Amino acid sequence: MLFDLLRGGFDPVTLIAGLFASVFVVFCTMPVHECAHAFVAYKLGDKTARLAGRMTLNPMKHIDPIGALMIILVGFGYAKPVPVNPRNFKKPKVGMALTALAGPVANLLMAMLFILFKNIVGLLPSTSLLAVALYLFFTYAAMINIGLAVFNLIPVPPLDGSRVLQLLIPAKYYYKFLQYERYIVLVVFLLLFLGVLSRPLAEAEVWLFEKMDYIIGYPFR
Repeated sequence: MLFDLLRGGFDPVTLIAGLFASVFVVFCTMPVHECAHAFVAYKLGDKTARLAGRMTLNPMKHIDPIGALMIILVGFGYAKPVPVNPRNFKKPKVGMALTALAGPVANLLMAMLFILFKNIVGLLPSTSLLAVALYLFFTYAAMINIGLAVFNLIPVPPLDGSRVLQLLIPAKYYYKFLQYERYIVLVVFLLLFLGVLSRPLAEAEVWLFEKMDYIIGYPFR
């Protein structure tokens, strides 16, 4: 995010709104993402996350320093993984997939809320500096949440998409895939910082934002 803002030229209002949105996401919406994982797991019969104190909106329980820094710098990142024991689910694979999907779904719902706020603020006079700043803040907050949903749905461990992948491939291949998790993570991070992965993710993010904004913003036109 910060890299994109700086590449776009130094506009103080845009830069400050983008940074505030990034920090807001780290401390206020990433906890919702992780709490959603814990809540769905709990409802499906696994109390592991709740007993570990992770079914909470307290950001200090969820923040991963490197993942938070990535959100601020490139707009994509992660928090501490919520502990889940699939053996507590009646259907382990389905339970893990639903628990994993809860996080990205929470991000998309929050993005919808921020897009709504953006459109409400858009009714204010554009000559107001506060209105412009709030409009940019809600825009960036929505886009970061959409970006997090898209990023986490990549089907590689330890991202949420890998939990969905286990529904589609045989268990022996999935667990073989998990053995290379640490290497896969390094490759993903490298591709993000080189722009190879961040570009298609950003395109997907913008496409989703435009579609959601078209639908949610229709009554405001």
